[in-house]
Amino acid sequence: MAVVVWRRCFPWVRLCRRALLGSIRHYRAALCTELKQPLAIEEVAPRPVRPHEVRVDVHFCGVNFADILVCRGQYQEKQHLPFTPGMEFSGTVLETGTEVSTVKKALWQIPERVSFREAAALPVSYGTAIMALEHRACTRPGETVLVTAAAGATGLAVTDVATKVLQARVIAAAGSDEKCELAVRRGAQASVNYSRGSLKEAVRGLAGSGGVNVVVDTVGGDIFLEALHSLAWEGRIVVVGFAGGTIASVPANLLLLKNISAMGLYYGQYKNQNFPVFSKSMSSALQYCQQGRIQPYIGAVFKLEEVNDAFLHVTQRRSMGKVLISLK
Repeated sequence: MAVVVWRRCFPWVRLCRRALLGSIRHYRAALCTELKQPLAIEEVAPRPVRPHEVRVDVHFCGVNFADILVCRGQYQEKQHLPFTPGMEFSGTVLETGTEVSTVKKALWQIPERVSFREAAALPVSYGTAIMALEHRACTRPGETVLVTAAAGATGLAVTDVATKVLQARVIAAAGSDEKCELAVRRGAQASVNYSRGSLKEAVRGLAGSGGVNVVVDTVGGDIFLEALHSLAWEGRIVVVGFAGGTIASVPANLLLLKNISAMGLYYGQYKNQNFPVFSKSMSSALQYCQQGRIQPYIGAVFKLEEVNDAFLHVTQRRSMGKVLISLK
């Protein structure tokens, strides 16, 4: 069975060799053995599958900025060393524990028309986009959505879902002309290069004095504040992350004067706090992809042995779209 998986920590591993009957001799895994240091590629002996566990032959893994924060010890959830980082992957179920009757709380079956590569790009980016737009901001057809870091994996996913599924208009904000051009090619109706000047003034020129209805922000800092000032009456801003490294303070008077709603989205916590909502976002992402309504943009694919290069690609802000690790 082909599966797409969400876990807070999963094996970035390659099944290196199997006996004739399919038993696994060893893995190669990317391990964080020391915080703020490069990951080590090591052979790891497999252990027996526990009663409530599933063993998966991994095909592709997604690389997220949060993975890098985990390996620096800067993420809100801490891991015990050594550990294998990661949050999403696609693959095939090899073995299930004796007490596993269903794997639906950790695994979602990949539809026939969705590739392993596409499936690995869906959970974090598209799950976040769907949750931000549909569940948190309650975006309606015809509304205008401003998305920051618009050429990143989450930014492009927000644009994809907003324009293709929700029939909203998107203004894409990014830090270079190249990234803005990509966002427009992927469906945004307009773009703003915020490295060239005021985001607020540029958005006003595009959306008019009324402003935008929804903001999905992954940058934080001054970009968040300018985006907040760009909201229309009863606008909604969803805070997804702080890729810029600065956490801004919210001016509460602005929320009052324009009846604005400011809300956060810690997507992974929904798995524990409200699993039905979490599961719905995952199922929706797979369904939308199967129907051809969304199409993940894969910007770069690295081999397992190149995992540190993949991390560098993300931290140096060279990545556009989803970055994947291929294990096949």
